[in-house]
Amino acid sequence: MTPAPLAARLRDPSGPLFFPVTAYGSGGSVDLDVYRAHVREGVAAGAAAVFACCGTGEFHALLPEEFEACVRAAVEAAGGRVPVVAGAGYGTALAVRYARTAEAAGADGLLAMPPYLVHAGQEGLLRHYREIAAATALPVIVYQRDNAVLTPPTVVGLARTEGVIGLKDGLGDLDLMQRIVSAVRTEAPGDFLYFNGLPTAEQTQLAYGALGVTLYSSAVFCFAPEIALAFHRALRSGDEATVRRLLDGFYRPFVELRAEGRGYAVSLVKAGVRLRGLDVGEVRPPLHEPGKEHVERLALLIERGHALLEGEA
Repeated sequence: MTPAPLAARLRDPSGPLFFPVTAYGSGGSVDLDVYRAHVREGVAAGAAAVFACCGTGEFHALLPEEFEACVRAAVEAAGGRVPVVAGAGYGTALAVRYARTAEAAGADGLLAMPPYLVHAGQEGLLRHYREIAAATALPVIVYQRDNAVLTPPTVVGLARTEGVIGLKDGLGDLDLMQRIVSAVRTEAPGDFLYFNGLPTAEQTQLAYGALGVTLYSSAVFCFAPEIALAFHRALRSGDEATVRRLLDGFYRPFVELRAEGRGYAVSLVKAGVRLRGLDVGEVRPPLHEPGKEHVERLALLIERGHALLEGEA
C-alpha cells in the first residue's frame, strides 16, 4: 500500500481506530492464536484500522522477534480488510530496524513513538523522524507525547517530509495543537492527518474536534466495542444527546478509575478484554495488574455503558 491510499483510508474512518492489546499465555510468552482472535474480533466489530504493537500493545515490553511475529499475525488476522499500522520506537537506529521489520511483516504503515529517554532538541527530533521515514516505503505517523514535544515549525518540516502523513497528539496542549494545525495549513498545505492520541481519547474528542482533529484512538474499543462504536457514530452524526450520555455515564467514570493506578491506560484495558471472555494474560513488568476492587468497578462500568446504549440507565 502506498502512502496516499493509507492516508485516504484513515482520513474518514468508518469506525474507531483499534489498538489491540498483546496476548500472553500462562508462561508469559506471546500467544499468537489469542492475539489473532483479538484482532479478528476487533475488525469484525467495525474497526477502521489496526494499530499493532503500539502503546496499548506494550511495544516497550516486546522482544524484536515477538514484535515481528505480532505484526505478521495482525496482518494475517486483518486479511486486508483494514490497514495495519505498527509501532516503531527507541533510538533512531533501533526505530529504523523496527520500521524495516514491520515492513517485512506486511504492515501498511508506522506509528513512530517518542525516542527512548532523551529530551532532544527540535533539530534532532526532526532528523530522527526523517530517518525513520526514509528507511522504508511505509507511511509514517509521528506520535507526540512525553519527551517528544514538537513546535509548529518542526511539524511543518514533518509535513514537508516524504512519507510522513500525520501527527498523533498524546500531549493534550490544545493551544499548541491549534498553532500546529494553523502553521501546517498555511505553510505546508495538503492532506496532513491529525489524531487525538490521549488515553481514552473519547473524553477529549469534542475539544479536539473543534480544532479540526477528527481522528482518535480508542482503547475502549478493545473491551467494549459496542460502546466505542456508538460514541463514534454519535460524533459523526452530531447526536449530541448520545455523546453527552456516554461521556457522563461511562467515559468520565472510566477515566477517573483509570487515573487511580499508574499504567492503567494499558493494564485496565487488558483487564477489560479478559472480562469480555478472551484470556489475553496479564501485563508485563514494569506495568502491574489493577487491583481486584478496580476490576470489579470496571465490570460494573461496562455493564452501565451497555445499559446506556439500551436506554436503561
